[in-house]
Amino acid sequence: MTTGIAVLNFGEPAEPEREAVVGYLERIFLANMEIEGDTTPEEARERARSLAERRVPALLEEYEEIAGSPLNAHAEAQAELLEAELTDRGYDVTTYRGFQFMDPFVEDAAEAAHDDGVDQLVGLPLYPLCGPSTTVQALEELSAALDDLEWSPAYHEITGWHTHSAYLRLRADAIRRVLDQNGLELGEETRLVFSAHGTPTYYLDEGSRYVQYVEEYADVVNKMLGSPGYELGYQNHANRDVEWTQPDVEEVVENLDAERIVVDPMSFMHEQSETLSELDIELREEAEEQGMEFFRVPVPYDDERFIDLLADLVEPFVADFDPEYYGFQSCMCRDDPNAMCLNAGRNARAEREK
Repeated sequence: MTTGIAVLNFGEPAEPEREAVVGYLERIFLANMEIEGDTTPEEARERARSLAERRVPALLEEYEEIAGSPLNAHAEAQAELLEAELTDRGYDVTTYRGFQFMDPFVEDAAEAAHDDGVDQLVGLPLYPLCGPSTTVQALEELSAALDDLEWSPAYHEITGWHTHSAYLRLRADAIRRVLDQNGLELGEETRLVFSAHGTPTYYLDEGSRYVQYVEEYADVVNKMLGSPGYELGYQNHANRDVEWTQPDVEEVVENLDAERIVVDPMSFMHEQSETLSELDIELREEAEEQGMEFFRVPVPYDDERFIDLLADLVEPFVADFDPEYYGFQSCMCRDDPNAMCLNAGRNARAEREK
C-alpha cells in the first residue's frame, strides 16, 4: 500500500518582499476572521486587506532584519528526512509539504498526493501544541481539499503530540545544552522563561485546550530539568482589537528580578520570525534594558530524534496496526472520526472529573 504524508505547517515569506508579505498577512487575517464577529465575504476580504496593510511595515522590517524566514526550508528538510526514515523502515511512502499561508499550500499537497495515486493519506501538522488556528485549521483545510478533489482515499489525521516522551526529552535536552555551553544553573539568578505563541481568547472561550497544553508542557519540562521553577509568557500579536492570552512575555521579562534569563520558544519546531526577530531581537532588547543577560534556546528542528519521533507518530497508520497501541485515541479538539491524538485520554479523564 502506498502512503502519502501531508506534512503541514504555517509557512512564512522566505524573502522580505512587500507583496509576498501582504498576501501572506491577508490570508492569515481572512482565515481567522470569525474572531471579529459576523461579516459578509466581501467585508471579510476588505477587513483582511486593511489589517494586512496596517501590519505589513512592521513585519516587513522583521523579515528584512532576519533576511527572510527559514521556516519553509526547515520544513522541506524535515519532510525529506521523514520520507527517508520511513523508507528505511520498509514503508512505501511519499511526503508532501503543505503550508497554510504560503506556497505550496495545503491544497497543493492534497492535489500532488492525488495525482500520484497514493492509496492512503496521513495529515501530519508539525505544531507541537494543538491549537485551533494551527493544527485544527490545517487539517480542516486538508479535509476540504480532499472534498474539492472528490477523492476518498483511506485517510488519517494526527493532531496533538506534545506529550510524546521523546519530544519532551529533546526539548529538555536543548535547554540543558544552552545551560552547559554557558556555564549556567537555573535558579533565582538565572530564570527559565517559556515563551508560547499567543492565541485570541475567543478560541479558548470556544473550547480550545491550547492554554492547558502550554501549561502542562512547561510543568513537565521544568520537572525534567529538576524543578528549578519557571516563568511563562505569550507572544501575542496585538494587531486586532481582540483579547489575547496573558501574560505577554514582554511583561513577564519586565517584572523579573534576575541576572539573566534563558528563553525556550516552546510553540515552535522551526526557526522563524517569532524566534529570530520577536525573541532574539525584540525580547533580547527588553531583557538587556532591564540589566539582564539573554540566552535563547535554539529550536531543535534538526535533531535526529525529532525525525524518529515523527516517524513513530506516523508508523501505526502506515503499518496498519491499531494506533491505540501507541497511545492514540480519538481527538477531542478536532471533531472528525479520522483525527487521533495523544492528548485525548487525559482530556477525557479531566472531563469526567469535573
